[in-house]
Amino acid sequence: MKLKDKVAVVTGAASGMGKAIAELYAKEGAKIIVADLNLEGAEETVQAITNSGGTAKALEVNVAKLEDIESMIDTAVSSFGTLDILVNNAGIMDGMEAAGDIGDEKWDLIFDVNTKGVMRAIRKVIPIFLKQGKGNIINTASTGGLNGAHAGATYVASKHAVVGLTKNTGFMYAKEGIRCNAIAPGAVETNISSSMSNVNEFGISRTQLTHGLSPRSGQSEEIAQVALFLASDESSFVNGTVITADGGWTAAF
Repeated sequence: MKLKDKVAVVTGAASGMGKAIAELYAKEGAKIIVADLNLEGAEETVQAITNSGGTAKALEVNVAKLEDIESMIDTAVSSFGTLDILVNNAGIMDGMEAAGDIGDEKWDLIFDVNTKGVMRAIRKVIPIFLKQGKGNIINTASTGGLNGAHAGATYVASKHAVVGLTKNTGFMYAKEGIRCNAIAPGAVETNISSSMSNVNEFGISRTQLTHGLSPRSGQSEEIAQVALFLASDESSFVNGTVITADGGWTAAF
């Protein structure tokens, strides 16, 4: 069991990649805080974990709210005595808008969820990790955080920011026993498209030029395996970097 007796917080864990990560971590021995805005879905993930003999607790968390993030981390420590792994997985899509069509309200919402929420969770766990001399942070970025052609300007900018935050955090705390890495998934079969509204025709016509090059869609369980590697001691010398998991999509450009 690669994560025996570890405690992990996984956001966006009611479905998709977050659910797969939470379930795999639990299978590998970790106790899990299953955090999601969708409490019913989070509770279903917890039920699946407990049915398999694992330990988990569901929390309703809006990662755009500071109080929810701080309560999430506090609950992990009060429930399980410590915290070892933070997985910032929750995220939402834009409507494929190019820069000329960005609205302030959507920009702020996407950055609040995809970027500020990640920063706030990291900020909250750093004192805990510094005190215990170790800790592991894993952020879900995107291939859209590595290039400009996979989504709209807002989502792409938010995920580029996550990549930068990941690298900076990994570097800053490298001597303190804290690692911070990110996963950049390509096209993965999740329900993130449900967060899209008013899809921009011009933007989607441009992004489809590269989407057609993706060799296949990935499964959430495949991303969870990468997250397990990053959470385990097998990746002890991996820090401040991004692992691309896209089936070879971005190898072409």
